[in-house]
Amino acid sequence: MKKIVSAFFCFASLTATAQLRQLTLNEAIATSLQNNYNILLAQTDASLAALDRSYADFAFLPTLNGTAGILWNSNNQKQVLADGSKRERSDIKSNAINSSLNLNWTLFDGLRMFINRDRLGQLEQLGELQIKAQVINTVADVMQLYYDVVRQQQQLAALEEQMRLSEERLKLAQYKFDVGTGAKPDLLQAQIDLNGQRSAALTQQTAIIKIKEQLNQLLVLPLETDFLVADTTIEYNDTLTLDAVRSGINATNPELLIAQKNIEIANLDLRVRRAERFPVLQFNSAYNFNRSNNVTVINPFQPLFNRLHGLNYGFSATVPIFNAFNNRRLTKAAEINVRAQQLLLDQSRITINTSVVNAWRDYDLSKRTLKLEEDNMLLVRENLFIARERYRLGITTFIELREAQQSLSDAAFRLIQARYNTKVAEIELMRLRGELVR
Repeated sequence: MKKIVSAFFCFASLTATAQLRQLTLNEAIATSLQNNYNILLAQTDASLAALDRSYADFAFLPTLNGTAGILWNSNNQKQVLADGSKRERSDIKSNAINSSLNLNWTLFDGLRMFINRDRLGQLEQLGELQIKAQVINTVADVMQLYYDVVRQQQQLAALEEQMRLSEERLKLAQYKFDVGTGAKPDLLQAQIDLNGQRSAALTQQTAIIKIKEQLNQLLVLPLETDFLVADTTIEYNDTLTLDAVRSGINATNPELLIAQKNIEIANLDLRVRRAERFPVLQFNSAYNFNRSNNVTVINPFQPLFNRLHGLNYGFSATVPIFNAFNNRRLTKAAEINVRAQQLLLDQSRITINTSVVNAWRDYDLSKRTLKLEEDNMLLVRENLFIARERYRLGITTFIELREAQQSLSDAAFRLIQARYNTKVAEIELMRLRGELVR
């Protein structure tokens, strides 16, 4: 039975390993850019804006509409004339055909056509900026989750190292107990510590699965998709400076660029409202064709057949005189919107500058903490080596060895966390800078 169970777990392990694939950071980013719904929605909005912009110049062309119709009549007619005579006939049949071509060409509308064309161009640029902003935010989220998987796996590796050390400590405690130089509580405590670490390892494996599911959700992959991250360490850029991040951020941060673009669009809306005060001059032309055919008539002066066709053209002007102050209201509303967009830009600048300073402080603190923890790790490992050898020789106590091992565990987790915090702060600085993607 034991052989069957062992064979089953061996087969399951080989199958799982064969199905796993390595996922690099670049592959994760590429997958998210291709599948992420928020990016796809932003691209859809930008495509609509680009479509409107591609047809903007056609607004300067005239419009031409054609109409046609045919009508059949069957009437009963009765007439009483002034001399007292009467005429009456039933089922008088007739038909009429009419058609026309109408051309309307706006020659002047207060330059609204030109302003609307510029506005469509600004909306197209706004759509591109919104795509870039969504891409940057998505890439930042992917990078944080990806490195979080790396962090969790490093913590699992640290736990596994602690388990190996605890197993060795358990063997030493068992040996000392067997030869009569150790105490039973030391042996029991070693087993308790090992069991606790095994439980923590199971919890850590569950945490890794949850982080992978979050990453799969961001990549729009099935939640159960498993993978191995290609990176085993977290590398970071230690050359960033606050001045470098702040420099030119107004020209690179997507949120600020979007706010600036909204001001430009609001100004164009204001120009459109002001242009509505001007008269509209149009050129109008039409070609009309009408034909009527009466099978019979009761009035001898009424024609049996009539046809009329010809071309007419001219100009028309619409002068706004009074519309219950509606244009004044809309103009003032547009002016208020311009001021509101400017306030939003100022608010965004303050918010982003504050975020940059906070992210920089986190980055600088994490870097200094990381350097301290790296140096501390060397001391902790040396201390554990000495404590282990002293315990092996019977010079030190079990409690001192346990404390040295616990110090290694704490230092390892602090080191991993500091490295991850440094990377997260770097990602946030690059996101605010707008340089995660080019």
